[in-house]
Amino acid sequence: MRSAPELGKALKTVIGSKQSGSEEILAPLVAEAVLGVLPKNPANFNVDNVRVVKIMGGSLEQSRVVKGMVFAREPEGSIKKAKKAKVGVFSCPIDISQTETKGTVLLHNAKEMLDFTKGEESRLEAAIKELYDSGLRVVVAGSTIGELALHYLNRFNILVIKVMSKFELRRLCRVIGATPLARLGAPMPDEMGNVDVVETMEIGGDRVTIFRQEDAGSVSRTSTIILRGATQNYLEDVERAIDDGVNAVKAVAKDPRLVPGAGATEMQLIERLTQFADRTPGLAQHAIRKYAEAFEVIPRTLAESAGLNATEVLSRLYTAHQETAKESEEEEEENDEEEDESSEEEDPSWTTGVDVLASSPSGTIDAVEEEILDLLVSKSWAIRLGSESARTILSVDQIIVARQAGGPKPPGQNPNWDED
Repeated sequence: MRSAPELGKALKTVIGSKQSGSEEILAPLVAEAVLGVLPKNPANFNVDNVRVVKIMGGSLEQSRVVKGMVFAREPEGSIKKAKKAKVGVFSCPIDISQTETKGTVLLHNAKEMLDFTKGEESRLEAAIKELYDSGLRVVVAGSTIGELALHYLNRFNILVIKVMSKFELRRLCRVIGATPLARLGAPMPDEMGNVDVVETMEIGGDRVTIFRQEDAGSVSRTSTIILRGATQNYLEDVERAIDDGVNAVKAVAKDPRLVPGAGATEMQLIERLTQFADRTPGLAQHAIRKYAEAFEVIPRTLAESAGLNATEVLSRLYTAHQETAKESEEEEEENDEEEDESSEEEDPSWTTGVDVLASSPSGTIDAVEEEILDLLVSKSWAIRLGSESARTILSVDQIIVARQAGGPKPPGQNPNWDED
């Protein structure tokens, strides 16, 4: 679970089902992003900790993982970079507070007008200086930023960025360990966050701001996958494939067992269920045999979708799996007779599946050797729910035909519609 190559094996099949041919690029990216935020107990992994930012331009090979968060906008002020900085997050506007009711101020001469504006400027400057004295070098605003406040923030060399989404603001607080404040003032030490690097980069013509942690060994709270692609539709398709991969990691964290894909597991189930039906007396064996035949739809559909001769491919799969079943029975008999002797290595024929890429003339491949693996938990639940649905349908002994409700009937078609 902590190894990127091993985790990538479980992700290739899931991602390749939606982005065939790109799984070799996307699976390591998802594995790197997940391992960057994986807690000590993998069962507590949260899929919301892996984010995706889509930037048009370039190719998919230029995609990369950033430990932290990426915002598709640049800072508001002239300060574009900060290192080893304390961060303050404010959900209120960074500006002079406005009164709830309208007020009228009478100014009799120019001196009174200058004194009035000086009072506003001095109060706002004192508030920004209070932030600077507390150690803040990065300010994240969840609302508007006034021009006068922006002037003083630039004057004190404080980087300021505006994040309008409250969900993004909440995620950023989780990344940097800050507490969002609803008042403009110096935060307490435990309300501040820390970040290694805040910088602005240009990726594909777009200016983005990156909050990242530089320590490679530390576990970040959020990882971001920066996707590059030619069109927006393509990037959205890739994002959906990555979302499936991240959810697959959540399932692997609960149950890490994998089974061969490419229809190999279904073919082996057919053989095992057929053997069980042969040992079952009475009419029940016919139901078991038909239940086993139902699993044939998976390898048959794979072969037909790949343009292969489904009948020939299935016959080769049946032959390979029947040989494995016979060898396993012989090994069981030998183990019963001679317990001290070590059993021979198991023939990998039971992992034979459909070759959808048609790279072999037989149309079959070794699913484990080609790293085509499925999650045991998802496959078992699919079989369980499908069987339960079939049992529910078969248990229905009455069908009620819904009739049209009462009321005036709609007018019929005019038989003379083509006459002038």
